[in-house]
Amino acid sequence: MSATATIYQNPLLQGRGLPPFADIKPDKVESAFSQLLAELETQLITLEANVQPTWKDLVEPLDKITERLSWSWGILNHLMGVKNSPELRTAYEKVQPQVVQFINTLGQSKPLYNAFKSLHTSDTWKTLESAQQRIVEAAIRDAQLSGVGLEGEARERFNSIKMELAELATKFSNHVLDATKAFSLTLTSKTEIEGLPISLLSLAAQAARAEGEEHATPENGPWRITLDFPSYGPFMQHSARRDLREKLYKAYVTRASEGEFDNKPLIERILELRQELAKLIGFENFAQLSLASKMAESVQAVEKLLEELRQASYDAAVKDLAALKAFAKAKGAGEADNLQHWDISFWAERQREEKFAFTEEELRPYFPLPQVLDGLFCLVKRLFGVTVTPADGQAPIWHEDVRYFQIADENGSAIAYFYLDPYSRPAEKRGGAWMDACIHRGKVTENGITIVRLPVAYLMCNQTPPVDGQPSLMTFDEVETLFHEFGHGLHHMLTKVDYTGAAGINNVEWDAVELPSQFMENWCYDRTTLFGMAKHYETGESLPEHYYQKLLAARNYMSGSAMLRQIHMSCVDLELHYRYNPRGEESPTDVRRRLAKTTSVLPPLPEDAFLCAFGHVFEGGYAAGYYSYKWAEVLSADAFAAFEEAGLENVTAIQAIGKRYRDTVLALGGSNHPMEVFKSFRGREPSTTALLKHNGLF
Repeated sequence: MSATATIYQNPLLQGRGLPPFADIKPDKVESAFSQLLAELETQLITLEANVQPTWKDLVEPLDKITERLSWSWGILNHLMGVKNSPELRTAYEKVQPQVVQFINTLGQSKPLYNAFKSLHTSDTWKTLESAQQRIVEAAIRDAQLSGVGLEGEARERFNSIKMELAELATKFSNHVLDATKAFSLTLTSKTEIEGLPISLLSLAAQAARAEGEEHATPENGPWRITLDFPSYGPFMQHSARRDLREKLYKAYVTRASEGEFDNKPLIERILELRQELAKLIGFENFAQLSLASKMAESVQAVEKLLEELRQASYDAAVKDLAALKAFAKAKGAGEADNLQHWDISFWAERQREEKFAFTEEELRPYFPLPQVLDGLFCLVKRLFGVTVTPADGQAPIWHEDVRYFQIADENGSAIAYFYLDPYSRPAEKRGGAWMDACIHRGKVTENGITIVRLPVAYLMCNQTPPVDGQPSLMTFDEVETLFHEFGHGLHHMLTKVDYTGAAGINNVEWDAVELPSQFMENWCYDRTTLFGMAKHYETGESLPEHYYQKLLAARNYMSGSAMLRQIHMSCVDLELHYRYNPRGEESPTDVRRRLAKTTSVLPPLPEDAFLCAFGHVFEGGYAAGYYSYKWAEVLSADAFAAFEEAGLENVTAIQAIGKRYRDTVLALGGSNHPMEVFKSFRGREPSTTALLKHNGLF
């Protein structure tokens, strides 16, 4: 092979278009990145030497560099999430330091930083569109946050911290994946599966077969229960065996907290390094650094919102628990006076079944994935006038279960595409659900011809896979999750911004990014939407009306507890990055216990090591930003209220408001400040009233 590979020899060097997943092998990773980074470094040096403070001579050539890197690096990160393997990990860990180093070099380029500052003060500044101005302002801010002002030892220290933090995040993530995978509970007798629904028994038998028990059946076992959520969640809700629930719960909350997968030392190190990093660039703590690029103006503003919501939800959560104890007692449960964490899901599900007379399981047959997708696609057509059609076979995929779709506008022209990878694959795919960008929208000029490159999204869920010839039958929670991720997808795909740096979710403040996703969840309760998709997978009959009424009634069931849990996580995250002293007396776990006194009604168990699997904060981008879910939920509830006020049955009004929402929240992307975007849709600033109303806490 020659010293420099062509894209035919190494698909990771393609640099544009859809990734040829099947051709990307771990043994090609190292050579691809050493060549790519060498080429990009040369391009960067040339750009620095010739840079002029104009859009054409600064932003456009810089985009070419960053886009080539993000194309290749994005694919590698995507595969780490969906097709993880020991070989891929090794390759990733080898190239990660070089990539981080290049990103640091780029972020700390003085010539580029000075050119951006000159452009900002130049005569041409006023001629730039708002999207362009926001991109330039973000570039200046990001350079400052990347340590552009540091010299000598301080700069070296900053860069080595960035490097170490990237490595720690990968290690943290791998530990959670490995610890989740390492534990399983094999059940062999009928007494051990008492209470478990057939959907879980089928999944558990399938898991046992995958581990070599070739004769495992849903009826006779053996059954393998894992810590993967589609297995763990239903087991905790339905297992009548309290001893097994306790065993599984303790395994779940102690994941990655001991032995070779212990994340505790990693957490302490991450917090210490983040603190040091923030101080190096002039912040008092990491929380202030995190908020420098967010919508919330200060830690105090975040704490004020969290406290307002905490007061609204704490008493409700106390009542929830008291009602649950009374219910368990009435059912003759011996544990009623002393309900433990592993009892909550079980008794909450029994109480919900009795109170609203339905089970999550009864609803599953009404939500087969193909129909849920139809319902979702009908909704976006009704609201935003866009049509979604299957485009399977038109794009390379990484697993046979992955689907590909096209989105077209009113006149039938394609405006975006997306992949959907719906099912859980615990051996190689990380848990949870997420949306990621495969390709960003943007104007590109090649050989003198300018075209608009269409966006492509990855939509990832971890729902129950099809089992024993049935389609994937979804719980209502899984339906909401799919709508949520699709909301992120719409934000990425329906943008009208032609500058990649502010198209879709790019350059949108982190605490506003959840607005479109949480907004979509509300539609799961909308009559037209729900009845459009809820049909029995065998008989085709619609969901009976009484179930719909019960779903509505159950919507706010224990909503105080659910909100309090989010507030607990947000407060712990903020405290660890704001007031916590890595060299002080308290450990991160102590901090959590202290805050739990006012943000939990059932104190965590002594061995509870929830932080060791808190990936959002220790491996993802939510550090000192977990509050974003609640911050954005205020925005999304208020946005949805605009539709409610007009009347959800009022077709004409809904279309008009849908168009306004599409033209503002979805179209403007990061081209305006989120507060301006929100005000252009709603005509005023957001208020918490709608959120508290939606949660029955007002």
